[in-house]
Amino acid sequence: MRREIALFGVLVPSLLLYFLASLPLFLVFDRLLSRIGFYHSVLHAPLAKFGLFLCLFSCLVLLTGS
Repeated sequence: MRREIALFGVLVPSLLLYFLASLPLFLVFDRLLSRIGFYHSVLHAPLAKFGLFLCLFSCLVLLTGS
């Protein structure tokens, strides 16, 4: 994983870019799981959403890390 990426002459932490890239993925999966009714079957829905976001974020970092 790169530490910093130059974006228009400004050094941006790479984790910020991974975070911004994982947000649309999370929104798609969140909407899909809401339509299925998955969140009605879990005990704490916000915690499940947070776990889903962490899984997507970490998978994105691990798959693109070099």
